[in-house]
Amino acid sequence: MSVVRPKGFVANGVHCGIKAGDALDLALVATADGQPVPAAAVFTSNKACAAPVQVSRAHLAASGGYAAGVVINSGNANAATGADGRSNAEHTCALVAEGLGCLETDILVCSTGLIGIPLPMEALVSGIEPLLRGRKGNEVFGAKAAEAIMTTDTRVKETLVGTGLLTVGGMAKGAAMLAPNLATMLAVLTTDATASAGELQEALRAAVDGTFNSLVVDGCQSTNDTVIILASGKAGAPPKGALAEALTLACADLAEQMADDAEGATKVATIKVTGARSADDARRAARRVAESQLVQCSLYGGDPYWGRIVSELGSAGADFDPDRVSVAYGGVVVCRDGVAAPHKEEKVRAHMEGRMIDVTADLGLGEGTATFLTTSLSPAYIDENKGTS
Repeated sequence: MSVVRPKGFVANGVHCGIKAGDALDLALVATADGQPVPAAAVFTSNKACAAPVQVSRAHLAASGGYAAGVVINSGNANAATGADGRSNAEHTCALVAEGLGCLETDILVCSTGLIGIPLPMEALVSGIEPLLRGRKGNEVFGAKAAEAIMTTDTRVKETLVGTGLLTVGGMAKGAAMLAPNLATMLAVLTTDATASAGELQEALRAAVDGTFNSLVVDGCQSTNDTVIILASGKAGAPPKGALAEALTLACADLAEQMADDAEGATKVATIKVTGARSADDARRAARRVAESQLVQCSLYGGDPYWGRIVSELGSAGADFDPDRVSVAYGGVVVCRDGVAAPHKEEKVRAHMEGRMIDVTADLGLGEGTATFLTTSLSPAYIDENKGTS
């Protein structure tokens, strides 16, 4: 399970000195021959977007949706760094392009780490040559790349989806600042399917909407969020819809891994809203519950306090009738038609003691449904984020 499992890709991860000690902090995912292939990306909607986001957007526009590689550093976000930050991101791309034998605009760049601190270019530049020289197409080097993009993550996050017709591999990082419209996350995906840049963009956008954009840890949106896919075409053209389906499965797997590794999280909860007047209403309501700090605190305490769920649903801006709403934990209905429902408390208590919690709210108004992932909010999250991190 690796970003290099699809045919036609290589990767590597090295220590260049941005992070202390010998931690890996510079990664590369590239085509095996260094030549550009169709590519697509989804970026943060935060208007305070970082220099690498600005540069990667510009490069995809200039290349017409092609890329030969993605270079990523961790330990420094290169965000809020002005013109110097953009120049440093461009210089990084130029060095990698020279080593691969492609155009500078064929390289995409990502950064993750602390905001507002100049990128230590001397350290980063020193890592480019060994990064390029050591790149290989086996899973050991794919894992090195996945490790090199970690910040507060406690483990690497990789995925692999094989359908027999095509393969999608991927890696991601993200443990906090997770909110819809991407998170403090980076993800690089590869596929051996044949697809145009436009087809990739359409499939990626659909995959992201139901996965990364349906994940909440703290409701905060980062400056650097990026999801990129490259397509080598080595497996030929897939049947209609096959690529989008595989991409969605890969993104869902990575999103679930991020939720499970979220800073301070002791619980991971699936919030499902059914019976909404529309799909938009369902998404609005599910997001409101998922982002609620009160609900997240209840999850941490293992308390099935359905009153908080109902309160958030009523304030979400979706159509709502307090006399029709029902709430269930682990399939056990605790609220029906807006009031407490008789239930087996020991069964709910047992469900709440587990790490994975299912919450379903039925609004009783229509056919709209939506699902979000969220986590508990614990003192460990505050300890992690009470200072610069």
